[in-house]
Amino acid sequence: MTLRLPRPGFRLWLLLVLLALGGLLVWLDPRDTPRPGPVPSDAAGEPGHYLEEVRLTRFNAEGRAHQRLETPRLVHTPQDDVTRAETPVAHVHDSEGRLWIAQGDEGRLGPGGGPLTLSGSARLFAPEERWQLDTEILHVDADLGHAWSETPALLQQPPQRMSGERFDAWFHDNRARLTDNVRGYHPPEEPGATHEDPES
Repeated sequence: MTLRLPRPGFRLWLLLVLLALGGLLVWLDPRDTPRPGPVPSDAAGEPGHYLEEVRLTRFNAEGRAHQRLETPRLVHTPQDDVTRAETPVAHVHDSEGRLWIAQGDEGRLGPGGGPLTLSGSARLFAPEERWQLDTEILHVDADLGHAWSETPALLQQPPQRMSGERFDAWFHDNRARLTDNVRGYHPPEEPGATHEDPES
């Protein structure tokens, strides 16, 4: 006696084909979707939102883009209306279109969007003038065109360098000032000798 099994029906074949096709599409999909990082926490409370790989642009009263902020992660806490950024880089354009670049390990925008406070290896570049400032905490107010530091600062325009306890830069006037216990190194015209020049 021979036992015959019923032949698979059309619906079963269709289901098997769809499953095989779905498995093939999953196997061929080249996308490696990155997972978001953990939700950050802060003493100020839970974030209202956080963004990754951010590029923010601010416009002045005339409608010109005058500040751009780039950061891998931005967190805003509504309790204190403060925005925090990791390793931010800020590009600020003054009234003449000159570029100023500020960066730090951490950034903080106060309530209402400013000023920007950079901390931890903070740096300010003036590419056209070829000088840079290094300090621990740097404040940048793009609306007023003013950057300042009240922590010890080193201003370098190779081969010259100067240090002081306070620094101010006014973007629109294209000028900078070091004050309090200022010391400078200005190499002479002739190679070889050095000159340490304390100023007050």
